[in-house]
Amino acid sequence: MKNAKKLFGIVLLAIAACSVYAQQSNRPVDLVYPQLDSENSRWIFFSSASRPFGMVNLSPDNHINGDWGSGYRYGVDTIRGFSHLHEWQISGLLVMPVTIPKVIHESLFTDFSSKYSHANETVKPGYHSVLLDRYSVKAELTATSRVGFHRYQFPANSSPGIIIYLNGEIGPCINKSGTLQKQGPRTLKGSVVNAATRRRPKDFMVFFQVDFNTDIKIVEKDPKTGNYLITFDLPADKQLLMKAALSYTSEENAGINMKSELPHWDFDKIVEESQEEWNSMLSRIQIEGGTKTQQQRFYTDLYHSILGRRTISDVNGAYPDNTGSKFLVKQLPCDKTGKPFFNHYNSDAFWGAQWNLNTLWDLVYPEIAEEFVHSLMQYYQDGGMIPRGPAGGNYSFVMTGASTTPFIVSAWQKGIVKEKGEEIYQALKKNHMPGGIMERAGYEFKTAVGGGLKYYIANGYVPYPIPDKNDGFHQDGAGMTLEYAYQDWTLAQMAKALGHSSDYNYFMKRSENYKNLYDPESGWIRPKNLDGKWKTPFDPYQVNNGFIEANAAQSTWFVPHDLPGLAKLMGGNEVAIKKLKQAFDEAKKLGFTSGNSHSQELHPEYSRIPINYGNEPSIQTAFVFHLLGKPDLAQYWSREVVNAAFSGLSPATGYNGDEDQGQMGSLAVLYKIGLFQMNGGTEANPQYQLGSPIFNTVTIQLNQKYYPGKSLTIKTINNSDKNCCILSADFNGNPVREASLSHKDLVKGGVLTLKMGKLSAK
Repeated sequence: MKNAKKLFGIVLLAIAACSVYAQQSNRPVDLVYPQLDSENSRWIFFSSASRPFGMVNLSPDNHINGDWGSGYRYGVDTIRGFSHLHEWQISGLLVMPVTIPKVIHESLFTDFSSKYSHANETVKPGYHSVLLDRYSVKAELTATSRVGFHRYQFPANSSPGIIIYLNGEIGPCINKSGTLQKQGPRTLKGSVVNAATRRRPKDFMVFFQVDFNTDIKIVEKDPKTGNYLITFDLPADKQLLMKAALSYTSEENAGINMKSELPHWDFDKIVEESQEEWNSMLSRIQIEGGTKTQQQRFYTDLYHSILGRRTISDVNGAYPDNTGSKFLVKQLPCDKTGKPFFNHYNSDAFWGAQWNLNTLWDLVYPEIAEEFVHSLMQYYQDGGMIPRGPAGGNYSFVMTGASTTPFIVSAWQKGIVKEKGEEIYQALKKNHMPGGIMERAGYEFKTAVGGGLKYYIANGYVPYPIPDKNDGFHQDGAGMTLEYAYQDWTLAQMAKALGHSSDYNYFMKRSENYKNLYDPESGWIRPKNLDGKWKTPFDPYQVNNGFIEANAAQSTWFVPHDLPGLAKLMGGNEVAIKKLKQAFDEAKKLGFTSGNSHSQELHPEYSRIPINYGNEPSIQTAFVFHLLGKPDLAQYWSREVVNAAFSGLSPATGYNGDEDQGQMGSLAVLYKIGLFQMNGGTEANPQYQLGSPIFNTVTIQLNQKYYPGKSLTIKTINNSDKNCCILSADFNGNPVREASLSHKDLVKGGVLTLKMGKLSAK
């Protein structure tokens, strides 16, 4: 009996252990598949050993040449090294563990790559492990926000070393003038310059401190490459641990970052803490139902939404200001304890973010939205303009227009940002007027005419081509006109909220400029030249040629602020609905995307797609049906888009084009939970259009610092692939009219119940 009880107790412990494992394996963080779409990735796309919005983005690099097609590439069988920065126009501090031959040959400084196998690789949010075949070294990576942490297991009786690659091409830029010095028996300090690029016009310095858990034997510099080999006398049973802290301000602050974030050598603890941080963020949305693959893809999408954009300020609030003629180190405002009130950020463009980041961050991560508003305003205070995509503490003028206006206005209208409204408004207004960012086309640094703003103001549209000589990209007048008109409308809403009636009327008038490019004969938005003549010949399916990374068929629907007005130009809602349905029928044949990489938008077949969910200009189009009085068609087609474009779970599929630092991941999340905001949540009482959730239950934990409710639950009844349309809806027991809910009601929390059915035949 005693043995039986003992055996029974062991069985119970085993069951409990299995139960705990099962519970842990179903944590949101454990469902993330970081290698999604990694066969098509770009430099900023993949970062495994990273924290949400972390400065450090540590991961293996298979290619290190160029912005596109570099970094971690799943289909390449060779690792070039592990670098710490996979950032918008920034790279640096690539390292590689090696075993040193008896005679060190100079080729080791250039030929240190190693084959590897995915069979010997583990990738999780915040952790990466891989076996380097050439050296038989097991490499493990993790990170805090500003410190990369490495653990290397070398084979017995080998001579361990670390190559530190400071000079040469890494990703989007050339690293140059890289130097390091030994400072103490186990510490290195140094810096490297990121040379200017076409997109980031000034040199930019990265500072670092590297600490090891054992004494450094030799620091050897290769005179030809300027790179370094660090050697050690490492006992056979000892693992080599390395901490690498970064800063964009000084070596001293790199050391402060390390001391603050990683004062110990417990690698497993940092892995656990990284997993906990990711899980805490991902757990803001809990889902029930759907397949295991759908759940994995959902949390991978959500992971992407908070992965791509990066912190550039130090733990003490020091940050790089490169907006002026001279580089400066400045200080963020701090509380009494010395903690900064917000982080400062580097970021790719907010171009298209009105349909993804605005809604997702504002609802689920309002504290992140607020921080980004403060960070964007810091650039204004330093350099006189709110950026649309800052790089290296400076303006990059990436893309076109004033794409941060809707982002900031949305946060204001939802009460996420409550103070300094007048200052914010005047800063935004400056960007919409002569002297502001709308005057500059993509990456236009030396001139300020490529945006065609003077023509937009005087003539009511941006001509194509722009007649003025300039050095900008993306000079596509019809696309610019559509973008400016929408952004003007969003600014008008804030003007009205602050009592600026004349400004409101002025920008509302400008928001109608899209009408000047509607061609009633062809039925499309069509480019005009400066003389007012239509572009001839005109092919609505020809990519670019007046439209930015899009064609006329895609871009014509870019009137999120006045879709009834657009429909009226077309001949009424029914005509517009029929036209849009035909576009979706055609787009479905190509999977709603322009191919599986950004470059394929120029492919003869894919570039002619009428609706493209592989890039931002037409990702709102499913919900155009909603604003034209057919919410059931919005629900039907948004579900079709999810099934075709955002359901794959492999290195070969994912975002089908240009993920742009979390924008497409965010869009996929919104489509899958059934919430969308056509105008980016910028009106006085922001509204959500209800879509087609793919799960039985979605529960969003609301941040009660910002919102009165504790949670918002979306429940579906009779949900299936065929039952993808809402037959009826109620919120907290009250009927929902027109498949829309206001933000102020939604954030009070409660239960939204959706009874689902098939699309009606009519």
